[in-house]
This record gives sequence, C-alpha cells and structure tokens, in this order.
Amino acid sequence: MNLPKTTIEQWAVLAAVVDEGGFAQAASVLNRSQSAISYSVARLQESLGLALLVVEGRKSVLTPYGQTLLARGRALVKELDTLEALGRSLKLGWESELKLIVDAAFPRARLLNIVAELQSSCPSTQIQVADVVLSGAEQAITEGSGDLVVTSRVPPGYLSDWLLDVNFIAVARADHPLLKLGRELTTDDLARHVQAVVRDSGSSNPRDEGWLGAERRFTVSSMDASLATILAGLAYAWLPEHMLTEQLQRGALQRLPLVSGAARNVSLHIVMVHANVLGPAARAAADAFHRHAKADR
Repeated sequence: MNLPKTTIEQWAVLAAVVDEGGFAQAASVLNRSQSAISYSVARLQESLGLALLVVEGRKSVLTPYGQTLLARGRALVKELDTLEALGRSLKLGWESELKLIVDAAFPRARLLNIVAELQSSCPSTQIQVADVVLSGAEQAITEGSGDLVVTSRVPPGYLSDWLLDVNFIAVARADHPLLKLGRELTTDDLARHVQAVVRDSGSSNPRDEGWLGAERRFTVSSMDASLATILAGLAYAWLPEHMLTEQLQRGALQRLPLVSGAARNVSLHIVMVHANVLGPAARAAADAFHRHAKADR
C-alpha cells in the first residue's frame, strides 16, 4: 500500500486560492500567513509534478491540469467534511442544533405541531426554523445551510420525498372592483389591477412563478404580508387555500371567478441535505414531517 503524496489540506488550500482569487485573499479567509499558503500550493504541485496554477494579471487561475484535478480534490475535501461531521454526530449522540428550512407554503399549523413534537422528543437539540420563498429553499439545499429542507423544487443531484400538495387560489377582498364586474374574469381584467407578489427569498438564482401579468405589482416579503395586503383591499393574489379558510368562511375574501387559472397545485418535497450523517434529531424531524403531512390524506 502506497501512502498518498498529497494531503486534503493542500487541496483545500488550492481551492481557497482559486475561489478567493489569490494567495493573499486565501490567507485572509483561512487565517494563515501568505507564505504558508504559497508553500502549501508549491508542495502540492511539486508532489504531482504538474503546474496547477498560473498568474494572469493579479489573479491566480487554474491550468487545464489544475481544473481536472481540483474538481476531484474538491470532492475529497467534501467527503472528509462529511466523515468528520459523522464522527461528531456519533460522539455527541443527539445533535446540538437542527436547522429546518421550510417553504412558506407549508401549512403553518402542521409546522408548529412538528416543532412542538421535536421539542418534546429532542429536548437537548436547539431547533432553528426558517421560512423561505421560491428559490430560497433550493439555495439552502445547494449551500448546505439546512439539515432538512421542505421545497417546491429539488435541485439536480439531490434525493427527496413528496410530502403534500398545496392548492393556491386567486382571491381578493369581497368589495374589490374585480368582483363587482359580475362575470368571469380574463387576463385583461387582471392586468388593470394591482397584484400582490411575494419576493423570492433566494439570492443565487431568484425566480418568479405563477401569473405576473399585472403592470402594477405590490411586492411583499412574506405570504402573511400578502394576505394582509389583500385584506386591506390593496391588491389581489394567489395564496395557499389553507391560509384563507377563516376569511373565506366569513366572507372577508372571495375567490376570483377566472375563466382559467383560478387555482394551481404546488407539490412540496422534503430533502435531507446531509443524508449520510443524519443524527437522531434529524431522523425524528423527517419522520414528523411525513406523519403530519399525511394527517389529512
């Protein structure tokens, strides 16, 4: 058996140099001296007998050899991170922290029941819950910032389980001008009025969904804010039907009688981001989401 000539640390340092744009920047991020960074990269290249970096202007960029090898090197670094995380999980038993990233369309009452259950079954685990909209969930998955993520869209390369479908319906306050037309509504009718739109909480690849044909839009940061805007008579919008039960029953809101598109289904899935190192709290959370999602099915 031959021992490796290179180290995981050297590949991590090379990745930092490339990602940060130079040796000085990598030294700052890694809290090392610039000479230590330069030495590590030099030793890596010497061990391989290949030039991995070249300087272009003020930036250090990969050679074709470097591009090929660093792609594999990054995978090794990530695998070691996973291995170390598993070791920490085994040592601690219950996780000290559990991060749940949940699409805002997931029924709030069920989410609160899940959190209450986890507080009882995992009392030593600090539970963090964050609401996200649209691509915010996808970003949490790809960046690894959550342990369990409930999302309407699963990024390539990740496995998921379907939880439930959420029905979005078009609504407005009972005295809204659209409802006074007394007929089925077309896109031309909608375009003349203000539509409330929830801003995408993601920053990497923000996206829009649904009908966005109104020239005037009122953009808000959450579905609760969108509901408040509609109840104030300032706009119409599509919102999850489960949020509107009370308002529809007492007549404060009414469904918009659209020719088509009055309702649409959004499927929500759960992704276990760090599936290889799931601790008991994360497994308990996944089980709770599955059970509570099926409660009314």
